[in-house]
Amino acid sequence: MKPRDHDPLENTELTFLLGMAFQLVLSEFVSRVDAAGYAELRPVHGLVFQALRDTGATSSELAERLGVTKQAAGQIIDDLEKRGYVERHPHPEGGRRKLVVLTDKAREHLSVAGRILHQLEGQLATRLQEAGLNLPRAELAAIIRTLAGDTIPPLRPLW
Repeated sequence: MKPRDHDPLENTELTFLLGMAFQLVLSEFVSRVDAAGYAELRPVHGLVFQALRDTGATSSELAERLGVTKQAAGQIIDDLEKRGYVERHPHPEGGRRKLVVLTDKAREHLSVAGRILHQLEGQLATRLQEAGLNLPRAELAAIIRTLAGDTIPPLRPLW
């Protein structure tokens, strides 16, 4: 990347810049995950895996964590269960509720996707450093904290 005196993108609205950056990074990440053998999965599935990663959740809890309707969460769970990425177990507190948990297949995907994401971030960091810049983590975190405070909103899935 060659240094420029003035990049016209610097005059673009912040929401467009954030959106374009997100789309480009996500697109590259998805392409690499697809190439690693996970073309059947979409970004929403990765968000579900993150939300279920530790102890699992009920479909209602998952809907809340993702910021989607209970019906949407149920449809995602049904699809992932058919593909072998999640299982429904009796809830430890009893009743009719089911606890949705990740399978080994989903945990393997998380591991692969995590490696890919770290590689991509490392490559971006290197290219930015070559241009005298850094990944803007602190700046992005500050924007989020300024707008959301201590209550971090769910990252809405992309379909």
